[in-house]
Amino acid sequence: MPLTLPSGKRLAVNIGVDFDAQTAFSGHMDHLSPAILARGDYDVYVGTPRLLGIFKKHRIPTTWCTPSHTIITFPERIKQIVDEGHEIAAHGLYHESVPSLSESEERRLMDVQLSHHEQVVGHRPRGYRSPAWDFSDATMTILEEYGFEWDSSLMGRDFQPYRPVPVTVHKEIPNEFGTPAKFLELPVSWHLDDYPAIDHVPGVLAGLMATDGIFARWRDNFDYALENEPNGCFILTVHGMVTGRAHAIMMLDRFIEYMKEQDGVWFATLSEISDAWTD
Repeated sequence: MPLTLPSGKRLAVNIGVDFDAQTAFSGHMDHLSPAILARGDYDVYVGTPRLLGIFKKHRIPTTWCTPSHTIITFPERIKQIVDEGHEIAAHGLYHESVPSLSESEERRLMDVQLSHHEQVVGHRPRGYRSPAWDFSDATMTILEEYGFEWDSSLMGRDFQPYRPVPVTVHKEIPNEFGTPAKFLELPVSWHLDDYPAIDHVPGVLAGLMATDGIFARWRDNFDYALENEPNGCFILTVHGMVTGRAHAIMMLDRFIEYMKEQDGVWFATLSEISDAWTD
């Protein structure tokens, strides 16, 4: 089903900030070196203020998917994000590798992160984005049990929300499909994520693409969605430690300006997009 957008709007646009700070590599490294921690410092003290400045300039609301360790470590920055009209969504506790967790540990971490949200933000988050951009076999059930309204971790569509379906995989007979989830999936894409294209982690990620090529990729996806996916959604993911860099923040500024110049574009939080869905 398409979204029911405000009158005169044809495409919902969300810019989601994965605000990982010092947890960005916690789920993948046993030791966080001073250089890795410094990247988290950059996220908090340089990248985030630059992103907030761009969003304020263009007067657009955004969703900040934030590990709760970041929330309790940098509460004043969280308060600033909320005070400037943005949404805080769940993004794990310490950016854990969700598919590698046992079900009991996944539930325990969910309890802890939700308590952190209530402690600092004042209420539970409405939506969740897996820090792994992937689920365990138990994640779908856990999200339903904890009452999440939406998730933004999966890639079963590109420009249309949907309700994900659990799958029992077989090799020699057809796969079995379960009951669609109670929560709404607002799909992500590696093509629309700044991290793999721009960032650089020695021995792990090459990145370092020229911004002209990234801009063209984002623009082409946006143009296609606006023209061919009526009442759809375009979901972009950025990070302060990545797009907060000088060359990348200039690209984001140009890209937002480009989208604003097109007719029928609605900038919204992920929860506002979820509210526009009807089964």
